[in-house]
Amino acid sequence: MARACEVCGKTASMGNQIETRGKAKYLGGVGTKVTGISRRQFKPNLQNIRAALPNGATKVLLVCTSCIRSGFVRKAVKHKPFKLDPAAKAKGEAAVKAVAAATAAVAAQNKGKTKAKAKG
Repeated sequence: MARACEVCGKTASMGNQIETRGKAKYLGGVGTKVTGISRRQFKPNLQNIRAALPNGATKVLLVCTSCIRSGFVRKAVKHKPFKLDPAAKAKGEAAVKAVAAATAAVAAQNKGKTKAKAKG
């Protein structure tokens, strides 16, 4: 089916395009008048997206934006997020703790110096 959402089946719907003239009353005019009514199509906002299927595969689907926003379709991940191995993670955490301890020691030294200057 052409130009239809592959998830919810939303397609184009028909409506009216209303042509008016005149100034609205709330703007100080005498009101608007309808000068013409013609038929038109309201088309859904369809997007081609790479969707992740439940079996782990990916497929390009034509999906409306309301299905994307409401979470009916999950976008495929292009690149897996960066992950550290456990050994490197532990090493990094130890380094952060060492830096924090050194910073606290320097702050304590500086605090003692400022008190000595204030007394002297």
